Amino acid sequence: RVNTHGIVNTEDGQIVFVDTPGVLKGTHAGLSGQMIDRVKTALHGIDVIVYVVDPTKAIGSEERYTLSLIRGATVPKILVINKSDLRRRPYLEEYHALGADEFSSVIELSASEGTHVKSLLRAAVEALPEQPALYPDTQRTNLTKEQWIAELIREKALHESRAELPYEMTVVVDSIEEKAPNAKKNKPHMFVVTARILVSADRYKKMLIGAGGRTIKEIGSVTRKELEGILETQVFLDLEVETDAHWLRKI
Repeated sequence: RVNTHGIVNTEDGQIVFVDTPGVLKGTHAGLSGQMIDRVKTALHGIDVIVYVVDPTKAIGSEERYTLSLIRGATVPKILVINKSDLRRRPYLEEYHALGADEFSSVIELSASEGTHVKSLLRAAVEALPEQPALYPDTQRTNLTKEQWIAELIREKALHESRAELPYEMTVVVDSIEEKAPNAKKNKPHMFVVTARILVSADRYKKMLIGAGGRTIKEIGSVTRKELEGILETQVFLDLEVETDAHWLRKI
């Protein structure tokens, strides 16, 4: 939903990956239209296109539409076939044939295992033009702290709820408060995060809360643990679920 910049610094230079929203055909019309508009906007001004595909899925309407968006671009195009760690990839040859016709190079890798990712980085650096770095070498993303925490909560909510909610849900981080340690009161340094998961209907709210509140508690727990690992300090996460039929208009 947001064109996220992932910044990678290598010995050969800096690569800024623009992670666009997915192209969704036949889903929530309003959200799908917004996401496609953001994909089109992101295509302007980029130097290389990296298209990541899933070889366990047949080439369908979403893939064909994505190809129609990038086919006219004159920049180098790299096809990345993900999930190389899986034994069964029934559509692998179809994607290789697609790559031979449409792309300057094809790379198989496993995002989950991290295998052959360096091959992608090398191919990207070779295809990119020389220019000054866009970001300081200590910066990793263009997202604010509120945005990346919201994305983390949304990721955990989708995983823990095991429900088809990606187009019916968003996350709003209302506040992030850093509290200094207080030795006299035996209180450690911590971040206090207040956030809400917004869904479009009460039935989705029930899915996310779960029986006895177990699902929302688990979402909060796994999010908090990951945040503590990233921030290297204690985190208190106040997380609620609200129904807002008009949340799409606010993003």
